[in-house]
Amino acid sequence: MSINILPFLRLVRYKNLLIVVATQYLMRHAIIQPVLSVNGFELQMGSFHFFLLVLATVLITAAGYVINDYFDTRTDLLNRPGTVVIGRQITRGKAIITHWLLNFAGIVIGFYLSFYIGIPLLGFSFIIVGGLLWFYSTTYNRQFLVGNLVIAFLTAMVPVMVVLFEVPMLIREYGAVLRQNHISFAYIFAWVGSFGYFAFITTLIRELIKDIEDYQGDILQQRKSVPIVLGIYYTKLIIGSLIFVTLVSLFYLYRGYLMIGFYGEIDYLSLVYFALFLLLPLSVLFYRVVTASTKPDYRHAHSLAKMIMLSGLMYSLLVRYIIITSF
Repeated sequence: MSINILPFLRLVRYKNLLIVVATQYLMRHAIIQPVLSVNGFELQMGSFHFFLLVLATVLITAAGYVINDYFDTRTDLLNRPGTVVIGRQITRGKAIITHWLLNFAGIVIGFYLSFYIGIPLLGFSFIIVGGLLWFYSTTYNRQFLVGNLVIAFLTAMVPVMVVLFEVPMLIREYGAVLRQNHISFAYIFAWVGSFGYFAFITTLIRELIKDIEDYQGDILQQRKSVPIVLGIYYTKLIIGSLIFVTLVSLFYLYRGYLMIGFYGEIDYLSLVYFALFLLLPLSVLFYRVVTASTKPDYRHAHSLAKMIMLSGLMYSLLVRYIIITSF
């Protein structure tokens, strides 16, 4: 008797989970490890324990997708009926059990890691995230802007979690050296925090575009999304403003930190990457959002926003290449 796992994979958004895995491994091996090595330091969290951190993040995220589909089945039948799994291929009972099992496993692993690095309170971050995802599904995504900000914040936390669990072990190992030389690991937070910021603002853009795409279905479900409360025109204005802020932020990042590369020369590689894979797509996204008028238009803009997020993440590989070839 064969078991069809495809409905389960669709339920937990396996493609998005793969991006979560890629994000955390790229932060570790493309950003933190090479930046540490330049300064004579080494990663302290072993490969197995880092795998557990990624697994805990994936489990909590998957649980969030399940509970969101559980409570959003009726709305999804209106907005995107082809994606509905619960009630068709997976019963509601099995879905809620799956949610609690995924959450429980993620929290247990999270607490184990928190005790392992010597900061037990960090374990509660997994409970908080699980709680936020629960209340997002039951309440926040029906409220004005709150749900959008929650999802953007949680997306930004995916890369930041790598730093939160690695830096305490680095401080424990190199504390004496840090005190002696009056330095800290703040530069690691700066690097990874930049990726977290980009994830936050581009996720917020993507969520607002999705709200316009789901406008009709959300009205029928009496939601208070930004387009419903403010209107589509002003929502587009907000999206355009966020795109502009993103463009300015990228210019500031390049002008302030990347223009002078590791050799003391202009970093042309980053300039070309930013221009082709971030600035140009963001400009196209701005045009598509402004001119969009139909559901397919917004769906295409939503897909482009996802590609821009991935392009931002993939920049970490170029950072690794620049560091390795510069030293």
